[in-house]
Amino acid sequence: MNRTERLLEIRRLIRTNKIGNQEELLKLLIDNGFRYTQATLSRDLKFLRAGKKPDAEKGLIYFLPDNLPVDSENEEVMKEAVNQGYLSVDYTGNMAVIKTLPGFASGIAYRIDGMKAFEILGTIAGDDTILVISREGISRRDLERVLTSAIPGSVNV
Repeated sequence: MNRTERLLEIRRLIRTNKIGNQEELLKLLIDNGFRYTQATLSRDLKFLRAGKKPDAEKGLIYFLPDNLPVDSENEEVMKEAVNQGYLSVDYTGNMAVIKTLPGFASGIAYRIDGMKAFEILGTIAGDDTILVISREGISRRDLERVLTSAIPGSVNV
């Protein structure tokens, strides 16, 4: 399973369960068919900006920032639309230009912005083109990693 599927599953599990530690989350992921190590889980939680908040029953539980859609059905619709609308990406300096089918650019840019990835300073979307600007000092490889997470299969030259 790819990283995007892993991240979506972690988000779903955190939003639908009261999970107090990585061991509990790792068990749920493995029970759902994901092959995972604790180190990968730790990196994914950091990437998702998962935090802990007080809970009357369990002490501290994981939570995710509220900047992404909560409804898993909407999330699946968005993921499918992104996969269908994406055409290509090209890189120059600290920027990427993403080509989409007409009408898909703003939805894909919304998904990229919604990730709140530190590596991305911002996006500008037209009808079928997105300009992605990375922060200073971010390598092309790091930008590719973030975009691949948002748009599976998006790394090309």
